[in-house]
Amino acid sequence: MATPQASHSDHVPRSLWLVLAGLTLIWGFNWTAMKVAITEVQPFTFRTVCLASGAMLLFGYLRATGQALTIPRAAWPRLALIAFFNITLWNLLVVFGLDLMHSGRAAIIAYTMPAWAIPLSVLVLGDRITGRKLLGLALGMAGMALLMVEEVARLRSAPLGALLMLGAAWAWAIGTVLQKKIPVRVPVGTFTAWLMVVGGIPIHIGTFLIEDPRHLATIGGPALAGLMFNAIIVFGWAHWAWIKLSTSMSVTVFSLSMLMIPIVGVLSGALFLGERPGWPEFAALALVLGSLLTVIVPQRSR
Repeated sequence: MATPQASHSDHVPRSLWLVLAGLTLIWGFNWTAMKVAITEVQPFTFRTVCLASGAMLLFGYLRATGQALTIPRAAWPRLALIAFFNITLWNLLVVFGLDLMHSGRAAIIAYTMPAWAIPLSVLVLGDRITGRKLLGLALGMAGMALLMVEEVARLRSAPLGALLMLGAAWAWAIGTVLQKKIPVRVPVGTFTAWLMVVGGIPIHIGTFLIEDPRHLATIGGPALAGLMFNAIIVFGWAHWAWIKLSTSMSVTVFSLSMLMIPIVGVLSGALFLGERPGWPEFAALALVLGSLLTVIVPQRSR
């Protein structure tokens, strides 16, 4: 199964609903897991363990199932450029930004990605913006704005964290559009595994130049659980699911379908970190669900 070219589908294919649901729950909960892990695990080391473990798990699965492991020589520059934005920049900006702010607020800012990716896809890819897509974007961004209203004052006290998360959103948006503009036509699993290898190189170098990975031997149970959740589930499966979704539909549809993740992140933070959601969180949930319906339910043919 090759990585497809840019899709012009105006909805999430029914065959991918379960993939989207799994990714939403895993990535949403992961904001809490990351916050717990990086209280004891240094940032570069955290990402090194996650990327290396995810790549090894994917390569092991590909070899066990007899799938291709190679990338065409001509595709390496494209893969490296995508990896720089979607792996290197995203992972570093997120982990350093998250260390400076609450997990729920970090997830909200990171998932402003559709606000940057959709206009970029129109300019670069020529994607069509229909009334239905505009409605989905308006509902989704309204939900994010509602969550941000009470956080503005707090963000002023941690502007660096907010800027890092915003940079992560931009990097993700650029990388998502690049996957459509310069596709690497290999199986999704192979593409994902090599993306983590290539994008992880600068992070691995930083780990051994700046940090001492031996501190992993002293971390406690909760931090270890958060690290293992990332290394095995998030990077072993969820990254494959993310690539599968992003290469199977238009940038607009993919971006809007991701908006449920920060809602799960906020509720997860409330459940495990003691952050109490109020009416803005539940109103935002309703708005985002409305946005999601615009890309989940296909339009009727005329």
